[in-house]
Formats: sequence, structure tokens, C-alpha cells
Amino acid sequence: MPVRLLSVTPELHPLIKTGGLADVAGALPLALAEHGVEVRSLLPAFPQVLKAVGRTKTVHSYKALFGGPARLLATKVNGLDLLLLDSPRLFGARDGGPYTDLTGRDWPDNWQRFAALSAVAADVAAGAVAGWQADLVHAHDWQAAMVAPYVRHGRASTTPVVLTVHNLAFQGRFDPSIFLDLGLPASAFSVEGVEYYGGVGFLKGGLQYADAITTVSPTYADEIRTPDFGMGLDGLLRGRGDAVQGIVNGIDNVEWNPETDRHLVAPFSVRSLASRAANRRALENRFGLKGSAGPIFAVISRLTWQKGIDLIADSIEHIVAHGGRLVVLGSGDSAFEGALLAAAARHPGLVGVVTGYDEPLAHLIQAGSDAILIPSRFEPCGLTQLYGLRYGTIPIAARTGGLADTIIDANDAALASACATGFLHPPASGDALKTAISRAIALFRTPRVWQTMRKQGMRADHGWGRSSARYAALYRSLINRSHAA
Repeated sequence: MPVRLLSVTPELHPLIKTGGLADVAGALPLALAEHGVEVRSLLPAFPQVLKAVGRTKTVHSYKALFGGPARLLATKVNGLDLLLLDSPRLFGARDGGPYTDLTGRDWPDNWQRFAALSAVAADVAAGAVAGWQADLVHAHDWQAAMVAPYVRHGRASTTPVVLTVHNLAFQGRFDPSIFLDLGLPASAFSVEGVEYYGGVGFLKGGLQYADAITTVSPTYADEIRTPDFGMGLDGLLRGRGDAVQGIVNGIDNVEWNPETDRHLVAPFSVRSLASRAANRRALENRFGLKGSAGPIFAVISRLTWQKGIDLIADSIEHIVAHGGRLVVLGSGDSAFEGALLAAAARHPGLVGVVTGYDEPLAHLIQAGSDAILIPSRFEPCGLTQLYGLRYGTIPIAARTGGLADTIIDANDAALASACATGFLHPPASGDALKTAISRAIALFRTPRVWQTMRKQGMRADHGWGRSSARYAALYRSLINRSHAA
């Protein structure tokens, strides 16, 4: 018997993307199909989404949804079955991004926008779309977390809800004055509901009401139940007990395949690594790097404190002094952008920086660099290291979250057994990062060992196979439990 799943997400690749959540929301439904799970994904009809999808069909309408008319549109794109919440007032054209304005400040009506998304998801769970009924709902991050309280207090109160936390740092906290406009019963504004330190917590409410909570790696699931990583929610998460589990993310092995990647100068595989050199030369040309026998280090990241960009900026002189070069692609904190651009000006031909995000360039960087730096202070899962492993770019990463779960450190035992795939170091330490960089440079000078590590990473399974099977098993267990209740 197939499982009918409603996935609720604020973004989805290839339609709209600000980070790894979009990649997961786009790839997981396709992987779940192999396990008999039929997924419909609900997301906001941002202008770029409507432009990308083309023809749609109206399957439900609202005369007044949080202050304005709205429609629910159905369409299919690239094998994905989509429901789009078309609300011009909430998701129409704005000068800025999906969540913030041009200055980086949150849109003041974000509470309305994502409460609306969650409320509509609860309506769909209750049968608002004729001819289709969800067996359960899977909500992603704070923007969709209110699905759980809306379902519990609505007409679909027995429908199971899974909430995945992609990053606990983003919680959706709002003034208590908004509660009356959410349409929830007064009882929901309590410690056992959506109340959070006197205000309304969207993520907190989702964690409280969801039947199951997943994070995107087992280590992160353990970390967020501690005061150091729990962001104020560790007590609640500990209290949920076995309802919390970690399932590591996978990657789209079709989109990220060095043998067929249209963004590369030359395709390659673990059996034809010599062809990889053409991508390395193209990367040098793109960033204006001088030729060198030393390694090319890469950064593809949001330029934020969480990602350890300050540690990378502090390590640039160390990289250059030891014969390495550095390429950076990313945007974020203006101070970090400035520090990286200043380093590029100090070291022309050795350091190259492109601010912003460029998907084709990200693919070329993974195919042409030698090692990728990921010194995150915390990292729920991370996809960058998985792309690096797939493309033969060896990760140098902090031992935290999903980085610890997906990288085998090149210690003596791992090197002796030829199973090492990268370099792990203690988080939040510039000295530890420099030590890891030095370890990498030393092994890079031993080509046989470096190639063995590169091949080991490329041969590993980075796809969604095992993880999608775990999700499918979780869904079925929740459905069986709800039927037995």
C-alpha cells in the first residue's frame, strides 16, 4: 500500500534555494518514490517559483487568508508533484529574499506568511484538495513547524506529523500579540503549546506537537539535547525522548555526478581521475590563480560566524605561506566578505573570491579544487562535504554534527587501512584548523596516499538510498500507530 505524504517546505531546488534545505526538499521526494511513498510538496508561490513552473491548476481557493485572497495551485516539475500557495499579499514580488529585505532584516510579516503556509498544509491534510488525502505530513524547519499545532487543533487531528530540524538556530520567534491572529485555541498559548519565553515560538510549537522529530544527522540529534547546542530548546528535546532521532542527509546523485555534470569542463570518475585536471585548470583560470604544484583549498559557504569564516580568514596567511592557494564562493556578513576580498588583494594569483552564489561555479569548484574547508562551529548535517567527497575534493572540517558522521579522519589507523576520507579537527579553534590544513598539505605531497583518500571518498555512498528507507520506515510506523490508537 503506497504512503501519501504531504511535504511542507519554504524552498525547494530547482525552483527556489537559499541553502541546503532546498536541496533536501527537492531530492528526498524522488528517493522516497522507490519505497512506495508518494509525495506532494507544498511551498510558497514566490514569483521565481511561478515563473519556473509554467502551467498550473487551481485546486482550492481562499477569500481571506491572513488578510488577502489566495489560491492553491497544482503542477508537476522535474518529477516533483507540487502544491503552490499563491498569495500575492504574502509571497508576491518584494525587493529582497524569501525571508529578509535587502538589508538582511526579517520581513515584519514573516509570522503571517509562514503561519499561512502551515495553516494551508493543515487544510490539505484535512482533505482540502479534492481526490487526494495525505496519510501524514512532513514539515521542514520553523517556516513549516506550525503545521503540527494547526493539525492537532484542526479537522485532521489524528494525522501524524514529522518535523525535521535543519538548523535549530533559526526558530521563528515572535511577539505574543500575534497569537490571537493565528486562529489557534487559547489553550495553545501555554508551555505545552506554542508559548516560548512569553512570546510565540513557531519551531518550539512544532517540536511540542509533532509526533516525530528528526534532525539531519545522528550527531546533531545528540548535540541539540545539550545546553551547548540546544539554543534554549534542549530541555524540550530531551523531554521528547525517543521521538527525536537523526537521519543523515543524502545528495542528489543525478544532479551531482562528475561523470555527467554539464557544468564541468571535463567529466571524470574514480576510474578516470586524470580527466579531473582539466577542471582544475579551468578553476585556476576562473579565479585568476597562478600555476602551482601546491593544493587548491576551497570554500563554498554562507559567510557567517556559524560557518567559521573568521577562522578561515585567519588561516589564509598560513595557507599561502605553505604553498597553498584558496578560492572562495559565498556571501553573508559584510565584515567577512571584506576580510576575504582584502586577502585576495594582498595575494593576487593565490587567493580568489567571488561573492554571491553561482550554482555552475559551485560544481566547478568541487571538481577542480583539492580540499574544501568547513570549520563550522556547529553543522546539523552539511551537504558541501558530501559534494566534495563525490567529486574527489577532500573535506577539512570541524568534528561536529553531520560532518563528524560523514567524514573519516585521516588518522594513522584510517590511513593504514585505506579508509580515510578527510581531516577532522576540534570546532571553534583557529589553531586546530591550521593544524588540519598542515596535515592535508603534508599528505598532498604524497600523491599515492592523497589519491587513495580521494578514491575512497568518491566510492562511498552519498545518496539518499539508506536515509530515504529510514524515513519511509518512520512514516509507516507513525501511520500504523495512528491507526491503532
